[in-house]
Amino acid sequence: QVQLVESGGGLVQPGGSLRLSCVGSGFIFSSYIMRWYRQAPGKERELVARITSAGGTTIYLDSMKGRFTISRDNAKNTMYLQMNSLKPEDTGVYYCNAAQTGGSRSYWGQGTQVTVSS
Repeated sequence: QVQLVESGGGLVQPGGSLRLSCVGSGFIFSSYIMRWYRQAPGKERELVARITSAGGTTIYLDSMKGRFTISRDNAKNTMYLQMNSLKPEDTGVYYCNAAQTGGSRSYWGQGTQVTVSS
């Protein structure tokens, strides 16, 4: 059974940090492109960052460049999103996605809530 489980969200003050984790099981984690998405209140889900199976990374949102870092540990079947200098506009539900490299399979986690507020 395929599972993606996010954790690490919570309530943090502006300027604080969080590290999100996404643990995969039931599929060959190292062969999948991993992505983080965010869905802000009342908005569409948007792509935040991507990391390839080889470790190549991309941060897609300009507002997050220099503050967010995506990484993965294939030995632990885990992807991370380190979020620093958090702002209220970073608030939302963060989802991880696994997409098969060269294939069509795609899986989603259940999401983890991040709230940045004083």
